[in-house]
Amino acid sequence: MSDTSTESRDAESVIYHVSNLKVQFKLKRPNLFTPHPILHAVDGVSFEIQRGKTLGLVGESGCGKSTTGLALLGLVEPSQGELLFNGIDVRSISRQDMIPMRRKMQVVFQDPYSSLNPRQTAGEIVMDPLIIHNVGTQSERQARVAELFKMVGLRPSQQELYPHQFSGGQRQRICIARALALNPEFIVCDEPVSALDVAIQAQILNLLCRLQDELNLTYLFISHDLAVIQHVCDEIAVMYLGCIVEKTNRANLFRSPRHPYTRALLSAVLQNKNRQINRIKLEGDIPNPINKPSGCRFRTRCQYAQKICSEVEPALEEKSTGHWEACHFDTASPQQETA
Repeated sequence: MSDTSTESRDAESVIYHVSNLKVQFKLKRPNLFTPHPILHAVDGVSFEIQRGKTLGLVGESGCGKSTTGLALLGLVEPSQGELLFNGIDVRSISRQDMIPMRRKMQVVFQDPYSSLNPRQTAGEIVMDPLIIHNVGTQSERQARVAELFKMVGLRPSQQELYPHQFSGGQRQRICIARALALNPEFIVCDEPVSALDVAIQAQILNLLCRLQDELNLTYLFISHDLAVIQHVCDEIAVMYLGCIVEKTNRANLFRSPRHPYTRALLSAVLQNKNRQINRIKLEGDIPNPINKPSGCRFRTRCQYAQKICSEVEPALEEKSTGHWEACHFDTASPQQETA
């Protein structure tokens, strides 16, 4: 994984371009005389994912990470924004034209048990995408499934077993094999190791990194765990209440975090390594995304908040080369630790 600074990117190097993505959900109104409340799950997110690289989305639960990933896959309808996958506007094409595009983008979900059909064998689960997209003959499909099992570290003889007969790590390997069946270019990894034991997490992360190198895969890696993000991601975007508050490469984020929210998240990770580092504790809970604060949405929990923070929402701006931050003030901390 490269730690080099973000460089200017031509169109061919960017596999996914996201501009001002918004996802809003209309909720049930409390009574007939009030309008429907609007949940602002994703509220103006923009980023690019380089081909063959990994972009990490990190933040607390409910910040909009998973909804962003589902929107990129076309599994959630965006309310606004531009989604360009290999230069093609995903939002403008028909459902029929979306079918071949789905072969190029896949997903690995958080819970490897609930995302597998308990009535199917592991081999049938991995073969399903080949059948749905009418790829190959029956013998070619069987050969492909055997190849995929070997690729993710499973024995071909395990194709006859059912999901409940596997461990959690093995079930996630089945999910990864299914995602690879159609030779995708882009995979959304939505908290793929959070439901696994720590020892198994490392194995799955190493597997994902190896497959990326061998198959030139591009990942959007979603996680709330900065230690995991540090291990696998080239660039990192920190989300808070539906928007990105900081975005840079891995080296910059862990050596010189700028946004107060990022620094609070990192303080917990660094404190575990060095007890001399003081933990930055955030007061209060994340505001309600239905009724977000005026101005800066982080101001209700920020120690640097001033009057302007309640009046003007800060834009995500490049404060230093390749380092973007949404804050009115320069609160950048000195280097804390080498990543």
